[in-house]
Amino acid sequence: MIPLALIRWLPLIAIGLHLIEEFVWPGGFAEWFRWYRPERSSSVTTRFLVRINALFVAMALLAGVLGFSRYGVAMWLVVASIAATNGLFHLWAMARTSRYSPGVVTGCIVYVPLAIFGFRYFWQRGWATIDVVVQAALIGPAYLLFSAWNHRRRARAMATRAPEIPD
Repeated sequence: MIPLALIRWLPLIAIGLHLIEEFVWPGGFAEWFRWYRPERSSSVTTRFLVRINALFVAMALLAGVLGFSRYGVAMWLVVASIAATNGLFHLWAMARTSRYSPGVVTGCIVYVPLAIFGFRYFWQRGWATIDVVVQAALIGPAYLLFSAWNHRRRARAMATRAPEIPD
């Protein structure tokens, strides 16, 4: 049995492990994504990656701070849903290209099981109502679709900007 004091922080721990795989060891996620989606490569800037990952870390931190309150459980499940969807994205992209996607290992062996555990755990204890479970489960795939749309939008906007003239 996992101690409650640890359960509340599992999403934050999982995100930390995933970020290490994507950006530290073995790293290379930004370069991989630019190769995988060259039409969206201009959208994947260091600034964007730092901001989006800082937001995700903040969400996981908030879930831990709120603990097992109804808002904490809801945030925990939303983070787990987004994480699991991200893990499945990595797996799908790797299967499609037959090339390692930085993040696929932690996505599959940490993110997906975390979501399965969390949804089951909070549902069985009655700490998450059916509306929270369904909404949280839908937010992950919805975020993936939004992210794809946003990258296309950002890349198009960057392509239409006038190039800077060097001094």
